[in-house]
Amino acid sequence: MGKTAIVTDSNSGITQKEARELGISVLPMPFYIDEELYFEEITLSQDEFYKKLEEDKDIKTSQPAPGDVLDLWEKLLEEYDEIVYIPMSSGLSSSCETASMLAQDYDGRVQVVDNQRISVTQRQSVLDALKLREEGKSAVEIKEVLLKEKFDSGIYIMVDTLKYLKKGGRVTPAAAAIGTMLSLKPVLQIHGEKLDAYAKTRGVKMAKKKMIAAVRKELEERFPDGDFAKHAHLEAAYTGDVQAAEEWARELQEEFPGMDFNMNPLSLSVACHIGYGALAAAWSHKI
Repeated sequence: MGKTAIVTDSNSGITQKEARELGISVLPMPFYIDEELYFEEITLSQDEFYKKLEEDKDIKTSQPAPGDVLDLWEKLLEEYDEIVYIPMSSGLSSSCETASMLAQDYDGRVQVVDNQRISVTQRQSVLDALKLREEGKSAVEIKEVLLKEKFDSGIYIMVDTLKYLKKGGRVTPAAAAIGTMLSLKPVLQIHGEKLDAYAKTRGVKMAKKKMIAAVRKELEERFPDGDFAKHAHLEAAYTGDVQAAEEWARELQEEFPGMDFNMNPLSLSVACHIGYGALAAAWSHKI
């Protein structure tokens, strides 16, 4: 069995330090801020990003340059026989499609996995890939398993401010003004490709209840024996506010006791559209 490298991008929430500890590679996502190029976790920290977002800087997301992707693959293929590349969902970025086209020149040595995840669920896909590699599975076999599991996850995100959804044209200025006045906290969802609206709630407390109920409903539908800890991972994510995130993590673990749990900051590619103070609840099926 050949040696297989596992690669993802920084939308997974896996830091460069954690990547070294796991023995994987993470491509940093590029951002243009007032036309200046930054790379997530390399020249742009989470704190710096939110500061610039609050200052109303012109922030544009971008996909990794093809040359940077190829340089990393070429370097890894000097040491490894094959690569499993797990980018962010193709429904949220064209980077996955670009990578799939680039991989065609590698005669199967690079397998691009479009399992349509992001943030903590994408991170779990990477951990699953590592486990499958340890079990001796090839790059093709790892890809097959991850694709089979791609819809067995979900993320619900409470947006604390409508400012950035308005800025991105996802809600009208009038709706944003009314929503702010009424203290509406939209809950968004990611299932597969897109970031979609799920519910409108009044206040953070109701938004949390809505997310918990949504996760519970999905788990009950998929795992009717009620043994969620056996079948699924529980995850949380947030943008910026660590104290609120820690409180949210405690609440989730109390609601779903015994489940494997992980919490990470949300991807900056998502944070661009939802801003500071968001909270998310997620789950992923155990392979």
